[in-house]
Amino acid sequence: MKIHFIAIGGSAMHNLAIALHRKGNQVTGSDDEILDPSKSRLAREGILPEAEGWFPDKITREIDAIILGMHAREDNPELLKAKEFKIPIYSYPEYLYEASKDKIRVVIGGSHGKTTITSMILHAAKSLNFPLDYMVGAQLEGYDCMVQLTDSATYMILEGDEYLSSPIDRRPKFHLYKPNIALLSGIAWDHINVFPTFDNYVDQFRLFIKSIETNGSLIYNTRDAEIARLVNETDTLKTTQAIPYETPSFEVTENGTCLHVNGKAYPLQIFGDHNLQNLMGAMLVSEQMGINSHDFLTAMSDFKGAGKRLQSVIDTPDFKMFKDFAHSPSKLKATTEAVKKQFPHHKVIACMELHTFSSLKKEFLSHYKGSMAASDEALVYFNPQVVAHKRLEMITKEDVSQGFESRIEVANKTEDVLAFIENQLSDKCVVLMMSSGNFDGIDFDRLGEKLLVQVTNGN
Repeated sequence: MKIHFIAIGGSAMHNLAIALHRKGNQVTGSDDEILDPSKSRLAREGILPEAEGWFPDKITREIDAIILGMHAREDNPELLKAKEFKIPIYSYPEYLYEASKDKIRVVIGGSHGKTTITSMILHAAKSLNFPLDYMVGAQLEGYDCMVQLTDSATYMILEGDEYLSSPIDRRPKFHLYKPNIALLSGIAWDHINVFPTFDNYVDQFRLFIKSIETNGSLIYNTRDAEIARLVNETDTLKTTQAIPYETPSFEVTENGTCLHVNGKAYPLQIFGDHNLQNLMGAMLVSEQMGINSHDFLTAMSDFKGAGKRLQSVIDTPDFKMFKDFAHSPSKLKATTEAVKKQFPHHKVIACMELHTFSSLKKEFLSHYKGSMAASDEALVYFNPQVVAHKRLEMITKEDVSQGFESRIEVANKTEDVLAFIENQLSDKCVVLMMSSGNFDGIDFDRLGEKLLVQVTNGN
């Protein structure tokens, strides 16, 4: 097939382009900006556009399908030309459904934990030589493409994002996949630029549950009150098997966790209630796919976590540093609590960057109340230029302090973040960097090495 991508440089889009190219399709694409790692990866595959921009002449009647990325606008000249030629136009979730409609589709949904749970299942499947097609929204270690489409795999696992599908399709992505096996990890209000009220946001998960195929299964986290409420609603699950999970029995160990399941002990390198809940969900999904719990948990012994999800940067007995994608209030709270519980005798220095649209919105700040209380020292960073770029009402340091309502420092310069960390270092500490960005230029690996030297030399 001849397939053209409009906005090929996106995280999910470029992975799908690579997967379809590797499958033997003729893939082309356009974008007005392509950054690394997408740029380098597309170039290695030989499908990087020769120039950035939109080129209607690329759209010919010989093209079999257009895949439209969220980054493109409704008046995109290539999109208009494709409509004129009546070429089939798909959002990438629509195309993924088309590619997997004859498979058993496994969809991992929830406001947080999606990437971690999906990566856990992939890790076990890879270890056990279990054939599996997949789509993951983040780059994982050991994979050179986060989409795989084959003709042979029976199962397709999809990370079920609740954000919109494309500029011309305002449905959440996970509404399009029609899962046979679904998982919901939890609900915490996000994407408030699209879902203006919490009830409206929760409705998207209600619709997702209703989209599960007849005689399918829903694995859900009973520790999340909103998920539990949805599952218990009358008539929601008439033809669906509901399978609950929660925090398992475990012990904190020096190297991670010792998990207790069915009378057996399983050593793990991951830690924290939230991570262990994710693990139980992943185990139950795997059981639905035919992988027994013992094999799954044994395979997870060397799992170190998904990229940027409590990812270790430095690990010595006295000094440790983690980077984490946490940006929502619930994830921020879960991450800081997990780190303090795992390292109770270390001073926990937690730094968080307000970076997403929701987190930078003045009226949303109150949702962060007490979310970093488990840390010993806490700092929140935001860049006023990012607030202006997102065309939001400007926030102040005082607004942030009032929203968090706990003892925190607030900074809006990168150098102030670095100075704060250095001033708080002690002979036994953990530095936790939480952001979907990088605090406007911090190289976490270099910072970790520098801090380790300072701690080793007594500051």
